[in-house]
Amino acid sequence: MKYKDLDIIGSEEWCVFEDLEIPAIKARVDSGAKTSSIQANNIKVYTKGAHEWVKFEVNPLQDNRGINIDCKARLVDRRTVKSASGISEERYVIRTPVRVGSLTFEIELTLANRDTMEYRMLLGREALNERFVVNPAISFNMGEFTATEINQRYSSHFKEKTGLKIALLASNPMLYSNKRIMEAGEALGHDMVFLNVEHAYMKLDANSPEIRYRGGNILNEFDAIIPRIKPAVTFYGCALIRQFDNLGVYCLNSAEAITQSRDKLFASQLFSKNDIHIPITGFAKSPMDTKDLIRMVNGAPLIIKLLESTQGKGVVLAETNKAAESVINAFKSVQTNILVQEFIKEANGQDIRCFVVNGKVVASIQRQAEKGEFRANLHQGGKASIIKITSEERKLAVKAAKVLNLAVAGVDIIRSNKGPLLLEVNSSPGLEGIENATGKDIASIMIRAIETKIKFNS
Repeated sequence: MKYKDLDIIGSEEWCVFEDLEIPAIKARVDSGAKTSSIQANNIKVYTKGAHEWVKFEVNPLQDNRGINIDCKARLVDRRTVKSASGISEERYVIRTPVRVGSLTFEIELTLANRDTMEYRMLLGREALNERFVVNPAISFNMGEFTATEINQRYSSHFKEKTGLKIALLASNPMLYSNKRIMEAGEALGHDMVFLNVEHAYMKLDANSPEIRYRGGNILNEFDAIIPRIKPAVTFYGCALIRQFDNLGVYCLNSAEAITQSRDKLFASQLFSKNDIHIPITGFAKSPMDTKDLIRMVNGAPLIIKLLESTQGKGVVLAETNKAAESVINAFKSVQTNILVQEFIKEANGQDIRCFVVNGKVVASIQRQAEKGEFRANLHQGGKASIIKITSEERKLAVKAAKVLNLAVAGVDIIRSNKGPLLLEVNSSPGLEGIENATGKDIASIMIRAIETKIKFNS
């Protein structure tokens, strides 16, 4: 189809980069973006002759990290751009021919971390001008590649699985974190299986204990389990983890560790016992003690937390003593357990998320609450940025994970006038915010941690 001698292009199209040896990559067509971009990892600049060149790796298929293309091209520019997460970053720019349908032309590409985006490539308006008219209502107007054709084009890149059999125990296979862990495991040559917590059931028997899956399949061939159970199924999920442990399967986080981390009161008591500093925290049962409870944590403003809450949900800021008293007594009247905690005003709505794996901080970010909000959680509108943590903060994060016996943990720290304070520890930390902000492949680090623990040599 033609319009005034211009080809009509759809909202998504397949692109081929012969010079980069990329046989097919699906692109989002976006006339709102000036320059096109492509997903790139492990970017390294080097000198060749009188010019700068750049080496980089491309995972061209969205859900398959096992396919990795080594690319190189001459570097033509460096540009500061703002990413989708609002973080300004310098990106390298290359120029290379691209084929879309039957048309081949040269375009500029920025090398970007697009792991959190739906498409591995974006085709911008500089590539569209004087060539295409965009019809956003259609897809692949320039030609479609079937799944069979894609497999044929990438057949030489598929790796035979020679690794471990690892199960991801969770509820939603479409969550970013779960997808990334599955991709990372596959990329490292392991057989990855997604297990829905609620579809598994167990047989308790001294002679022949079992875990079965919907349909009656016996789950007896796993080398390791990665638990990522949501709070609503903590009890049942931990029962399954204990059963896998009884069967001799290595579990990245134990049921005991997860249970402890999910109980904010118990965890706080463990931290205090082990000389880990937290904001002054109070807990009481009777409404008769509310006024003194408020005074005990230095009065309003103060934070009120449900004992079982995640992602900043169930957390309330009471700005006056009267408001605090009302909210606390309201929760008590409906038999809801809460913690009352001092408000660290000097933190200015910022906290630090440290990602700990096997006793090491592998990545850290600063989270900033949006204007008018006190919670810095990314699920509550917070923004993430890279931060260099102090040695004191690093030691605090590692110690907090160790006290709870968590191999993988998201440790939240707040900076106060008294030094760093521990806010809480998450046993199923999300990967999206920290991977996007830092550019680190946290999912692969988690898989490598399993390999190390069970002494697997790839």
